[in-house]
Amino acid sequence: MKNNNKTAYNFLFNRRREIIICILLIAASLVVYWQITNHGFINYDDGNYVTENSHVQAGLTFESIKWAFTTCHASNWHPLTWLSHMLDYELYGLNPMGHHWTSLQIHLINTLLLFFILQYMTGALWKSAIVAALFALHPLHVESVAWVSERKDVLSAFFGMLTISAYIMYVKKRNLLRYSLVFIFLSLGLMAKPMLVTLPFVLLLLDFWPLKRLKLTLNQASGQTSNLLLLIREKTPLIAPVAISAILTLIAQHSSALKTLESFPLQTRVANAFISYLSYFGKAIWPLGLSVFYPHPGDSISLWYASGAALMIAVSLFIAVNTSKKYPYIITGLLWFFITLLPVVGIIQVGYQAMADRYTYIPLIGIFIILAWGGSDLLKKWTNKKIVSSILAMSVLLVLTMQSFHQAAHWKNSSTLFENAIKVTENNWLAHNNLGVALLGKRELDKAIYHYKKALNIKPDTLGAIKNLGFALSEKGSFKEAAQYFTKAIVINPEDFDAHYKLGCILAKQEKFNEAIRPFAETIRINPDYAPAYYEIGIILAMKGKLQKSKEFFLKAIQLKPDYKEARNNLLILEQMTQQDEKQR
Repeated sequence: MKNNNKTAYNFLFNRRREIIICILLIAASLVVYWQITNHGFINYDDGNYVTENSHVQAGLTFESIKWAFTTCHASNWHPLTWLSHMLDYELYGLNPMGHHWTSLQIHLINTLLLFFILQYMTGALWKSAIVAALFALHPLHVESVAWVSERKDVLSAFFGMLTISAYIMYVKKRNLLRYSLVFIFLSLGLMAKPMLVTLPFVLLLLDFWPLKRLKLTLNQASGQTSNLLLLIREKTPLIAPVAISAILTLIAQHSSALKTLESFPLQTRVANAFISYLSYFGKAIWPLGLSVFYPHPGDSISLWYASGAALMIAVSLFIAVNTSKKYPYIITGLLWFFITLLPVVGIIQVGYQAMADRYTYIPLIGIFIILAWGGSDLLKKWTNKKIVSSILAMSVLLVLTMQSFHQAAHWKNSSTLFENAIKVTENNWLAHNNLGVALLGKRELDKAIYHYKKALNIKPDTLGAIKNLGFALSEKGSFKEAAQYFTKAIVINPEDFDAHYKLGCILAKQEKFNEAIRPFAETIRINPDYAPAYYEIGIILAMKGKLQKSKEFFLKAIQLKPDYKEARNNLLILEQMTQQDEKQR
């Protein structure tokens, strides 16, 4: 009877401790992240994902859902991410508070799931709590939580956690239903972000530690053999959704990948990958100088530095392998970090970043595991181990909380975000360009022009900065100079309809109507559904007295954009003028 009472007491005591840990994890996370519910959208991808996306703003309709599953918009196939943004728009419209709140809620759930997963697999309550706390509060994770466009990070991680949870249940009792859940959750995670393509390898790592299913030792005397192939074969069905996701991602990113592959040869990309691994590890330990964008060094990359980074990676793996019997968590954590980062480390380069904080959302779990379990082992022989480890853990978490709070504050708006990026990085052309966009939105034209020119001094062929500078100059009334920049943009990309359109607008403002017709016509050739180009031609034709022809262009503009008030008003004026002419006759 006493044993039963003791067992019940221990169960209730452990549940109480788990509840307290969960409350503390949520509370600490809210201290860092509650501020983001008062933040705005950012002029870097948020337009693509929410504020300028008509499909998302249509809400959850049949057509928009169909679009989500068939589009490769934003160079990704991630239908669940699109659906989550659509649901947010249904609930909150364009109020950024709700969109941020959704991302924060998912991050909180991910934190609790990670805690329970590790605690269940290892039975180590406090070590699991430390890993979960590091995950919740690390500054490198701020980007994934505070940036609306990175909903895909937290959402894919959510399904990744569910995949691991289902796998643990499958290991406990293997049957088709439980394995089906693993398959379903992995598939859903891949539909949120394809970065989960490495998750089957993570499951294999967990088989080694902490699940201890993987036997690598061969014992001829006992007839014991390695079960590695058996466990690999067990993961074979998971290759199907991974392969489909990988193929769809390659198709989605084909055009953007080709551009960056031309900019960065293989040798440069591999060198940057080694350096990035080392940089990610460094920022995990010492998270300062974080930026929304890290410019790629390109040809200036140091091959000696890259070679040193590759050597350090090789040495760390060598040590991890040789200590795997005594400290199995090191090889599991290290390979978790290296393997989950592999798809985004830059060997297949998409974009012009050297690295990105958001890529660490799942990979850093491996480093956190090493720190929690390794720290415990390092302090094992210390006197007052519990007191020392508690003080050390609380101190580290307090510092991370303060740093993350400070980092999250940079995400208040585009100005604060890119001002910080310029401060902590060098030659950050994208930060200068996007800060210029933010300043232009506040009608600070001279400051915007300054930052656009800074961007072009760093990277002269930046098409966005060239067009932005042209627009800012035209707003200032410097039409001649503005036209030169749009002409330059057209030379770089002759199929850029927006550059043609804005060149036409500048020529029209200078009353060069005959010259303006051509860029507007080019706009229509490239993008036949662009209503403003028809409208502008209609205006020019009306001014030339070609009223009937003008009406045709206004009608076409209205056909493409039924709520085009300016076109409707001008069409009404033309019809009234026509009626007056007929009466006079």
